[in-house]
Amino acid sequence: MHEAIKREVAVANRVLAATGLAGGMTAALGHASMRVPDAPDHFIVKGRGYAMDALAAMLPNDMIVCDLEGNFLEGPPGSTQCFEVKMHSCIYKLYPDVQAVVHTHPRFTILMTVLGQAIRPMRQEGVQLVRRELPLYNHMKTVQSDAEGMEVAGLIAGHQAVLLRGHGATTTGATLEQAVMNMLHLEEQAHMNYLAMSAAGPDYGYLPEALIAETQGRTPLAEMPHFRDPIARAGGQPRVGGVWAYYAAQVSTDLDG
Repeated sequence: MHEAIKREVAVANRVLAATGLAGGMTAALGHASMRVPDAPDHFIVKGRGYAMDALAAMLPNDMIVCDLEGNFLEGPPGSTQCFEVKMHSCIYKLYPDVQAVVHTHPRFTILMTVLGQAIRPMRQEGVQLVRRELPLYNHMKTVQSDAEGMEVAGLIAGHQAVLLRGHGATTTGATLEQAVMNMLHLEEQAHMNYLAMSAAGPDYGYLPEALIAETQGRTPLAEMPHFRDPIARAGGQPRVGGVWAYYAAQVSTDLDG
């Protein structure tokens, strides 16, 4: 069952590896999941117990089907849910609008949590994700119990990311693409924060709210004279999603024959 969704989740896990969020010594660390659209009390996630337990090697048939309690419903022989399945199940339980969850151990994000430094807006891409200071789960332990999962899920309210001190981060999205891209943007913002702090000290500058506010409420491109006709001919504003599309295509070659 749910073969198309299993494929999407396998691709998302591979994209995490291809973009450097799960490589080297973290090649087996992290997991992406997606709520099943026609069965919203179920979700599909990378598990544990594979002969090759690395995100880059995940196949659709490796994926695990769980319910909102994190119970194992379906998966390959010898496998289990991911050990932190409660992070996924509790987030899905609390937020019906969340359709995808990603957890990884990104290097610079972890550094910033250990240094006790907030991740501030440093570049245009992903600025809304870190516009407000992100919540921090002030523990390094693996999130395994229902109480721990609910604490992490509760912290993420009103945000699309939660930091886990010395451990990593968890992001959410209305799609797998959005959840993965949120993690990529978070790590890039964290990387730039760390570089800035290394160069200028703990009082380094970052993008002020006034500049961020300028990015909202602007005239739609389709209403601008130089874009009106091209966008009309295209049938609407072109979709922007090249990063996800590129990596998803790259990691899918052996899935598509």
